[in-house]
Amino acid sequence: MSGDGPEGTDPALVAAQLLGLLSHAGQTLAAAESLTGGLVAAEITSVPGASRVFRGGITAYATDVKRDVLGVDGALLDERGAVDPDVARQMARGVRAALGTDWGVATTGVAGPEPQDGQPVGTVFVAVAGPDGTAAAQRLRLDGDRAAVRAGSVTGVLEALLGELPGNAAAQDTEQAGGF
Repeated sequence: MSGDGPEGTDPALVAAQLLGLLSHAGQTLAAAESLTGGLVAAEITSVPGASRVFRGGITAYATDVKRDVLGVDGALLDERGAVDPDVARQMARGVRAALGTDWGVATTGVAGPEPQDGQPVGTVFVAVAGPDGTAAAQRLRLDGDRAAVRAGSVTGVLEALLGELPGNAAAQDTEQAGGF
């Protein structure tokens, strides 16, 4: 899935940039996806050489998969639903542990057409879990139809990871189009 993100950011360029940084650091990445249904993994693997960094992804569309495969706390899911920053953090940690990577990213939210878990369409949480065990989540409020919300979620999670990677300031000065 290439194209411009919600603020004109090309997710393919962001993916190439972050994969270059991860490759340079000798680190690996995995993705846990709900509303994006594999689009994050598709964007990452569209970059030549991604296999040096990307170990895989888990599409946890159903709540029980979030709980049983990614280890998201069942009580949290029962209390708050799947569209929650703590759920996103636990998903990112869970995929990192499940696939044995340095970094894990996660997406969960409401792509529409109907609200979910008391959250309006366009409410998305993205999370990044790093090698130090911490996990950060961001709330996105995205406009548009289902496709636009999903596309914006991909860009959002890639940008969140880029923001967490050490050395990203230097990489942002380097234009990269293609492999790394």
